Amino acid sequence: MIEARFRLAYPGFTLDADLSLPASGVTALFGPSGSGKTTLLRAIAGLERVPGGRLVFDGEVWQDERTFLPTHRRPIGYVFQEASLFPHLSVRGNLEYGMKRRNCRPASADFAHIVELLGIGHLLERKPERLSGGEKSRVAIARALLSAPRLMLMDEPLAALDLARKQEILPYLERLHEELEIPLLYVSHAPDEVARLADHLVVLEAGRVIAQGPTGATLAHALQPRAKRGEALADMAGEACVEFATAADLPALADLLAELFTLESDFSPARERQLAGLKQILDEPSLGRLFVLRIGGQIAGMANALITVSTALGGKVLLLEDVIVAAPFRGRGYGRRLVEHVLGWAREEGFLRVTLLADRDNAPALAFYERLGFEPSAMVVRRKRL
Repeated sequence: MIEARFRLAYPGFTLDADLSLPASGVTALFGPSGSGKTTLLRAIAGLERVPGGRLVFDGEVWQDERTFLPTHRRPIGYVFQEASLFPHLSVRGNLEYGMKRRNCRPASADFAHIVELLGIGHLLERKPERLSGGEKSRVAIARALLSAPRLMLMDEPLAALDLARKQEILPYLERLHEELEIPLLYVSHAPDEVARLADHLVVLEAGRVIAQGPTGATLAHALQPRAKRGEALADMAGEACVEFATAADLPALADLLAELFTLESDFSPARERQLAGLKQILDEPSLGRLFVLRIGGQIAGMANALITVSTALGGKVLLLEDVIVAAPFRGRGYGRRLVEHVLGWAREEGFLRVTLLADRDNAPALAFYERLGFEPSAMVVRRKRL
């Protein structure tokens, strides 16, 4: 049994949680962004010191009014949102670092078993810079497991991955659940992840526990009131997720474009052309990227970005053609999140400028883009240097 009681006040936010959790299987901490999931996990790890808090793991007191076991003495493995691998070490070196942190604790699984379990044997001699996002996540999980933890903590380990990488890593997490007898606290705002992985669910909202129990019934109960009000399930799941589109997204993206251009909703030649154009971008990454805004697994927006080369600037320029948020989700900050994600990606990829095609008659859109730092350079074009 894990007993956790924490009360921590910040300006505008208070975490107030009193929990008794099973010391086996997967327990998910679930709720919208800002609900206190990560703060609670950090308190359990000892990374967030909470005066007056209490934490008991399997009969051992880790924190009470007289005791505070520091993080490095708690037998935990912690996986952050970012993999945080040592860039100067190979995968093998990162894993061996995890083994050095055992502090004489017996290993629940040996090196070869963990490597096989997470399918990273062929990556051992690579440096982190040569790994995909999903591979980095698997290595980070392996490193944490090799420290011989008695409790695993994972803070949205799939949040930074696109849909394809998430689908790649979920089966490995399921294998860990099946083969290793290590309790896991798993933070997520994605209902599909929680339903697939967790045995027990804790739902947080505004720093308070509003429900807990077996995953199936608790998740259905937590989401049902929002569904009845006609809101997206992701209002419970938290902030929007922006990621690269996949082939399965194309029909929904064509529908969004049809909404933008007021095309016919049936499969007209215009929609067919839109599908063909989107598929070409998806099939040829050198042409550009398609970004999707997902809310609870539902596509709520998109951005269509084309790649060009400017001889005047001497480098790559991104042409942002279509930025669309579906009508039910407008006016809630999702458009800004979508554009800011694209701008962040463009900076990381070395683009010198993002040029946006904007409708000169759409005054609200032009004002929105101006607030994001786009400067008008023609009647329908706005540019932003990166």
